[in-house]
Amino acid sequence: MVEENGKNERSGIQVIARAADILRALKEERSGLSLGQIATRVELPRSTVQRIVGALIAERFLLQDPKGGGIRLGPELGAFAEAANFDVVERCRTILTEITQATGETSDLAALRNGNMVFLDQVPGIHRLRTVSSVGEVFPLTTTANGRASLALMAEDRAAQLIEQEAGETMSGEDLKALHAKLAEIRKSGLAYDNDEHTPGISAAGFAFRDLSGNIYAISVPAPTFRFQQVRKRLEDALLHASKRVSREFSFVE
Repeated sequence: MVEENGKNERSGIQVIARAADILRALKEERSGLSLGQIATRVELPRSTVQRIVGALIAERFLLQDPKGGGIRLGPELGAFAEAANFDVVERCRTILTEITQATGETSDLAALRNGNMVFLDQVPGIHRLRTVSSVGEVFPLTTTANGRASLALMAEDRAAQLIEQEAGETMSGEDLKALHAKLAEIRKSGLAYDNDEHTPGISAAGFAFRDLSGNIYAISVPAPTFRFQQVRKRLEDALLHASKRVSREFSFVE
C-alpha cells in the first residue's frame, strides 16, 4: 500500500508539472496554439497533451476557440493573475512612496503583460509639473525605461522575439544593434533609461524584477526632461536602494 501510494504521488506530481509546462507554453501566445503545436513545445505525446488540456479546459484554465482556432489561457487564470497583481501592488506601495519622498518625483509600478508594460500603480510627485499615467495604461517595451528593464531581465532570445514583435518593421539594423547594447548595459548596472525617447519632454529611469511565479514587473521614475538631468543621481540612488529592498524584503526572484 505504501509503495502504491508513493507511485500515485509521483504520478500526480508529474501531471502537475506537465500541466504547468503547457500553461507556460501558452503564456505569450495570445492567439493560441493547436494540440500538435503544444505537444511539440512541451515535448510530450499528443495524446498526453490532449488529456491534460481537456482537464484544464474543464476547470476554465484554458479555452478552446469555438471557431476552430487555437487553445489559449482561460478566465480562471486571469482571476489568479489579478490576485497576484493586487499582492505585488500592495507590497510595492510603500517602496513607491519612499522613492517619491526621496526624489520628489512620480514613481510607477508596471507589469509585463502580452508583450507590453501595463501600469498597475503610481505615487504622484510633489512638483506642480509632474508626469501622470493612468492605471491600466499600456506602454511599449523598446522605448521606455520600464520596458527596457524588463527586456534586459529575460533571456536574450525571448527579448529578441518581443523586440521583433513590437518594432521589427520599423527599427533599422543600427537602431536594433544600439538597443541590444543598451540591454547589455542595463544587465550590468541594474537600471534602464528613457532619455526623451518615448514621449518628447519626458525622461525616466527604472529597474525590473520577477515575483516568485516568474512574472516580470518594473518600478520606474519619470520626470520632465529639463529636470531629469538635475535629479538623475538622486533618482539612481533611490531606485538602486528600492531594488535591494524588493529583493531582500519581499524575496522576489531576481
